[in-house]
Amino acid sequence: MTHEGTRLDTRTLPAGGIPLRDVKESIPFVNAIRLQESFTARAERRALAWLAERLPSWVNSDHLTIVGFVAMFLAGASYALARANRVWLILAAIFLAVNWFGDSLDGTLARLRNRQRPRYGFYVDHMIDTVGGLFLMGGLAISGIVDWRIALGMFIAFLMLSVEVYLAAYTLGTFRLSFAKFGPTEIRILLALGNAALWFYPDARIFGFSFRFFDVCGIVAIAGMALMLIISTICNTVKLYRAETLR
Repeated sequence: MTHEGTRLDTRTLPAGGIPLRDVKESIPFVNAIRLQESFTARAERRALAWLAERLPSWVNSDHLTIVGFVAMFLAGASYALARANRVWLILAAIFLAVNWFGDSLDGTLARLRNRQRPRYGFYVDHMIDTVGGLFLMGGLAISGIVDWRIALGMFIAFLMLSVEVYLAAYTLGTFRLSFAKFGPTEIRILLALGNAALWFYPDARIFGFSFRFFDVCGIVAIAGMALMLIISTICNTVKLYRAETLR
């Protein structure tokens, strides 16, 4: 399914709404502009196109979406099991890579084969991202490698930033996939590198005090997402105010 940001033109909707069976024919639909400016975006697009061209014809975007979802669940489960054995950290990194394969390739495949379903894809894709984020942060919270309150804080920050992105897609027609050169792929890479660092250095020392490595990373992630949220909210509010200034 496609990852495209999308908008519905509700100005043409009747007051009482319309039956679901008539949605496709009755609601004018406008695709939002995708903004992907992360560090890996260019190389990732080439890699995804190469992979999509070589997938068997019987593989479709729904299959890839399911693969990505299951992989995120297994990544969260691996983190939870790492509480007893650090070997599961390796499997968590592998499942993050599989999640990238399914979650990133489904939209590319749909566009390559001209089999796009933007409303369905946008809705299902991002509901899966939300549930997958819950699995991942839940697994981290259970693992003991990060304080559960920090894991909860990361999930809340992720949800708030997601809401801002979806509202911007609806009101401004732009769907931002990255902030400050960081997108989902960079986050997966950082998590995998964090697993490797945790294997050798479970604790971090700051100003002579010892902290769990993932606690420090989690606090930095929360602060980063909070800053992105504040900046994006201010910028988009100014844009909308200027676009709809009352005279």
